[in-house]
Amino acid sequence: MRTLADRARRPLAFAVALPLLSGLLLLPQAWALARALQMIVVDRLPLSAALPSIGLAGTLLLVRAALVWVAEHAGQHAAESVKRSVRIALFRRLLSAGVLWSRARASGELADALSARVETLDGYFARYLPAMASAAVLPPVFCIVLLGFDWIAALVLALTVPAIPLFMALIGWGAEAAGRRHATALARLSGLFADRVRGLTTLKLHGRSQAEAERVARASDEVRERTMSVLKIAFLSSAVLEFFAALGVAGLAVYFGLTFLGMLELRASVLTLEAALFCLLMAPEVYLPMRQLAAHYHDRANARAAVAEIAGLFDGLPEITDAPVEEAAPASAPASTAFSVGALRMPVPGRGAIGLPTHADIAPGDWIALTGASGSGKSTLLETLAGLRAYEGELRFDGRPLREWPAAALRRHILLIPQRPWLAPGSIADNLRLARAGADDAALARAIAAAGLAPMIAGLPRGLDTPLAQRGQGVSGGQAQRIALARMFLSDAPVLLLDEPTAHLDDASRDRVLAEITAFARGRTLVVATHDPVVAAIAGRRWTIDAGGQVHP
Repeated sequence: MRTLADRARRPLAFAVALPLLSGLLLLPQAWALARALQMIVVDRLPLSAALPSIGLAGTLLLVRAALVWVAEHAGQHAAESVKRSVRIALFRRLLSAGVLWSRARASGELADALSARVETLDGYFARYLPAMASAAVLPPVFCIVLLGFDWIAALVLALTVPAIPLFMALIGWGAEAAGRRHATALARLSGLFADRVRGLTTLKLHGRSQAEAERVARASDEVRERTMSVLKIAFLSSAVLEFFAALGVAGLAVYFGLTFLGMLELRASVLTLEAALFCLLMAPEVYLPMRQLAAHYHDRANARAAVAEIAGLFDGLPEITDAPVEEAAPASAPASTAFSVGALRMPVPGRGAIGLPTHADIAPGDWIALTGASGSGKSTLLETLAGLRAYEGELRFDGRPLREWPAAALRRHILLIPQRPWLAPGSIADNLRLARAGADDAALARAIAAAGLAPMIAGLPRGLDTPLAQRGQGVSGGQAQRIALARMFLSDAPVLLLDEPTAHLDDASRDRVLAEITAFARGRTLVVATHDPVVAAIAGRRWTIDAGGQVHP
């Protein structure tokens, strides 16, 4: 938290210092009010004589309100700066970790961490830290000032104020533990709900919708119970604070009342109305910073629980830095770009593993056809070469272990077109420009023609602006494959991994698209998985996967 606070040192300094200044101005404001009442009630002076004191009190009230407003604005600015830095750091970690890392975690939990968990830091920096500074500074200062007016009043406040943070700390330990349990339950609910929404169609088809709805309801009830437990502790903390605050203020009121009635003589000098009113006006203000701290103490507990949740989900807290996001390596590959494979083993859940027991190299510019029966593991091998699957053994790309490559750099060097290409929600043009954001209409037209998409695009009322739904809903499997091929023709990746690129095409379309792929892949490294002997014939080398999952180069 201290490191994060340094990210917004200047606005946070304003958020902390201005409430302190506002609290100090409360001393002359209370004195001016007490002086005005002394002049009117005891000295029997006309109201006009007290107007300067009343005017001073009113002016100070307005100044204090302006200081508080500026402090709140600075606190929000500091909190937004911290949240932005944390989110950038988490996105860096997410992008650098790659697909294998993110596949092992529920997407709903990751989304919740980036949104709701980070948002929890807002209260800590915008409200809790300023309240903590005020609670640490203002009550001792007020007690010291009151000591000059009445030592009994200062003693009563000095004895009751320290008891508040003591009991709040004891209660706070329970609040933090409850907040951590609440954060965990909320993250689980977010992940569960996101995953069930994503697979809603599958659940409906298998008759599991009602059962999963009940499961989500049970998880919601758990979050509700956790929320109520946190609120119970928060109310207990407030009750403790109010008890001691009421005890102190009531004690001063009784003391001053008995003194004015002559029933209690503890002062060496006569008690004036001005001194008594000043002390009574300041007594609630001595406890006010503690009240504000108690009101925002749960922000601290929630923030600490959120940080612990983020650290557990992201394998530790990411480094917060001002350095710009590292750009991926240039698209043009160096001359040594190649795969070096040795004793490679690729686990497949429920099916054992696919292995390449011997050493094999894929030199720059090599064309390799990957053949084997359906389900033998061709797609698994391609995804492993693309850095999308876990593996055991040696696998190097450009002389460097594949797992050490940043995910962004791999995406620039290696292009994988799977059997079911991923299409983003958006227009067809948006999906094509994922390969080259700055591609103009002429480049799009050439890529569309090469992929054989031109007749389909021409038949759409909105052409390239035709929107696609989630996961490419709105186009057939063959059309999605051609969109992915058109995206390939816009790419500068030196390594191409194609999984059944012509599976959905007739012979004439296959031959036309295959000719375009052959022309485009000239000078690049190409690995193509296929059942079609015509496609396999374009490659100079062939790797075969047998029924046991062994790769034979």
